This record gives sequence, structure tokens and C-alpha cells, in this order.
Amino acid sequence: MNQQFSVKAFLDNDSETFSYVVADPATAKAVIIDPVLDFDYKSGRTSTESAEEILAYVQEQQLQVEWVLETHAHADHLSAAPFFRNKLGAKVGIGEHIKQVQTIFKNVFNLEKEFLPNGAQFDQLFADGDVLQVGNLQIRALHTPGHTPADLAYIVNEQAAFVGDTLFMPDVGTARCDFPGGSAATLYQSIQKLLTLPAETQIYVCHDYPTKGRKHEFLSSVAEQKMNNIHVGGGVSEAEFEQRREARDATLEMPRLILPSIQVNIRAGHMPPADDNGSIYLKVPINQL
Repeated sequence: MNQQFSVKAFLDNDSETFSYVVADPATAKAVIIDPVLDFDYKSGRTSTESAEEILAYVQEQQLQVEWVLETHAHADHLSAAPFFRNKLGAKVGIGEHIKQVQTIFKNVFNLEKEFLPNGAQFDQLFADGDVLQVGNLQIRALHTPGHTPADLAYIVNEQAAFVGDTLFMPDVGTARCDFPGGSAATLYQSIQKLLTLPAETQIYVCHDYPTKGRKHEFLSSVAEQKMNNIHVGGGVSEAEFEQRREARDATLEMPRLILPSIQVNIRAGHMPPADDNGSIYLKVPINQL
């Protein structure tokens, strides 16, 4: 495979999230995928330490970052998209079905009436099949719902897929589907779309939860996923996958940062408006999730 782009992965150990800088060496134009804003739940304090590591790399490589691309509204970390918008002038994009996610969680959190679930908080909403040109990077949006209604995979030059929370490393399996708007049957169909990509297509995951005896990893291939993924490999049927996924989801606790993350991420990484005392607050809905 003659790959005409570079990929630099950054691991946020706290949330076990991988963020990526994908660049076109010929033009030095780049995108950042799924950047993390550090958040200490105990104190309610944010930090840009992880984002600054990415920024240092971008500056060292003299890259022009045109976009921050979110694969979905994450439930396990806050987005650092506004940091890169402010520092680099990058636009922020996400899938068009974020409007459905916003509608769900506007009700869950009883958000202020001024918050409109229309996706206008983002610079662009991508539909399935939309193509974004960044230098010589041709980035195709592939709608992959199931984990949430709005998940996207970004297919770069038809050689690499940044799959967000659909597939994990083969020994970990697939994403959970028990959040509001999630569906195991829908996720199965989305994964089948990914697995019809050419066998050598690189699969870059958003999270890794290493099994015993290995370190964090972020890269596999369509061929490896089709053969070895513990949830969908080997031609598992939709019915069998649903049974496995739903049984597994029933054992899982809610992610530690789901309540702050969702409130921020459906706003494209921005905090809610300040209260009348000038301070910003995040809500904790009781008995909702």
C-alpha cells in the first residue's frame, strides 16, 4: 500500500483514548481526530495538558490544521476541539445525526431553552458519503451508528479508517450499545460496512482496553478484525452478536465521565453558559441513566 499521509497517535491514559493527527506531507495540511480535554472529576478542574502535547507536535512539524473531526459525542472524555479552534483556527466537524443525540440529552439534562439541538454548535455536519479535501487527503465520512446514533468513521484516501467507538482491537471486541439511542443490531450493520472495506485497510481505534500481557495498541486491519475480533470475527451472525453485546453491556457500569462529557461534547466541546454568579456548572441528573 502506497500511503501518502502520516498518522501520529496520542494516548490519553486517563480515558484510554487515542487522538490522531493525520497529515499530508506534500502540503503540510492536517486534521486532528478526537482530541481530549483533561478533566479531574473530583475537583471539577479542566486542563489542556494533553491538547498541548498535540499542539507541540503540530508546531514542530509545521502543520496547518484545518479541521478537528469528532467521530461522535464521546461519553468518556471531554473534547478539546475549542482549544484547537482558538489556537489554530481549525473548524470542527461531526456527523449530521448529532442533532438526534442533542435532542435526547437536552431532555436528559433539561438544558437551557437557548440550547438548540440543530448542530449549529459545530462548523460542519457531515452526511454519510460526504468527502472532505484537506491538501491531498480525501476524507470520506461513513455513518456507523449503533454505539450512538451519530457515529462516523473517517476513511482517509481509501486506505485507513478512523473508526471511533465501533471496533476496538480484535481481542477487546466492539463498543457498547446501551446508551440512549444505541442499538446492538444497528452497530452490527455498521461494522459490516467497515468489514467490507479492502482487507488491507488500516483500522485506527479510538480506545483500547488492553487484555492481560500487552500494552495499549491502536492499529489493526480489516483482515485482522474479520478473522479475530472476539465479537464479530469469523462470520458471527447478527442475532449472535446482539446476544453477546447485550449480555456484555448488562455487566458494564456507566463511564466515569459520561455526565460531564456528554453535556460538553454535544456543544462541540464548549462549556454551558455561566450562571448568574459568573460560574459554570455541570448537571448531575438523578436516576436518569
